[in-house]
Amino acid sequence: MEQEKGFRRWLTGNVFYMGLTSLFNDWGHEMATAVLPFFLMVELGTGPEILGLVEGLSDGASSFTKSFSGYLSDKMGKRKPPMNLGYALTAIMVPLIGAATSWPQVITLRVLGWAGRGARGPPRDALMADSVPQIDRGKAFGFNRALDTIGAFLGPATALFLMTFLSYRQIFAISAIPAIISFLIVLLLVKEITKKHATGNKIEEVKKINLGFVDSLKALPRSFKLFLGGVGVFGLGNFANSLFTLRAQEVLAPTLGAAQASVVAVGLYTLCNIVYAGACFPVGALSDKMSKRGILAVGYFLSAITCLGTAFLTSDFLMLIPIFVLAGFFTAITDTVEGAAASDLIPPELRGTGFGLLQTVNGIGDFISSAVVGVLWTLISPIAAFGYAAVLSAAGGILLLSLTRGQSQSS
Repeated sequence: MEQEKGFRRWLTGNVFYMGLTSLFNDWGHEMATAVLPFFLMVELGTGPEILGLVEGLSDGASSFTKSFSGYLSDKMGKRKPPMNLGYALTAIMVPLIGAATSWPQVITLRVLGWAGRGARGPPRDALMADSVPQIDRGKAFGFNRALDTIGAFLGPATALFLMTFLSYRQIFAISAIPAIISFLIVLLLVKEITKKHATGNKIEEVKKINLGFVDSLKALPRSFKLFLGGVGVFGLGNFANSLFTLRAQEVLAPTLGAAQASVVAVGLYTLCNIVYAGACFPVGALSDKMSKRGILAVGYFLSAITCLGTAFLTSDFLMLIPIFVLAGFFTAITDTVEGAAASDLIPPELRGTGFGLLQTVNGIGDFISSAVVGVLWTLISPIAAFGYAAVLSAAGGILLLSLTRGQSQSS
């Protein structure tokens, strides 16, 4: 009976519907992401440096909108308006990439689509934290990331199936279907929670504050700002996972041919997302019982190991498969636990602002890391590119543990 009560306590309507929204949204944009590297290379004749630029600029645009959308949701006392706008932009812009005839057009559309992702991210995570008690946030974030990653599995799996008889452009067009469904779910079924927040095992009233944007940033606790130090350094080496796929395609092409290597690489990317989906909820539930920051640091160290393995990747499947399994596992840890850990450090009245700053720091890191890895890969070697990422990932884990040692949630 107690177990059933606890289950109802964290699996609220908002948690369930936001999970479905994430599933369908990721289904759509991961279909597009899975074929984006090959669309750029085969259809538009570009190389890794352009893929890195596309990913980096997109993440930069996402960061710009994240920095303000979370604060705006605090100021309005409403999370849904920026969420609705963000999901709509992604549903429209990403599928339109299939109509592009040059890489600058791809950048424009992807930047707009990722700006939508930025607008919805902080208010969504704040609404998630608002919707459940503090002691269950790991489970709620884990459930959301698990459904998100089921969508991330269905996306490349659908792309892999469609690649056998459709063009890359047609796959982009079909990706609009699940993206539109996700927008309708968040528009019609997700509900606002106003003037309340979850703490301990209860939902309590929250006092309203009226601060400017800069003052809201200054008011965030020191413990949260120290936490951002480790997160930010890790982010400088945390490139887009599509570069793992491109690396696999590169090492497989000499033996399988470019077309078949692309299919196998998408299959490996799908495996990565299966592991990711399966690990999210167990990792989130574990973080409710153990140190969230300790578990997060383990994820950063696993990222370093994965990047080192990718630097020396060969076409041997005994090496390829473990690398993509590790990639899925460390991504599950970092994506699930980071938000849950942050929610424990941010006061409820500043939760949107805090998540906005967190995701902005991540986005700046993603912009730099994806661009730097792409350039190092092109100008020097894959070993230099992925070695850079490994060093920054390990440094982020060390800083996270050292900077947050002895910091309480309220400090």
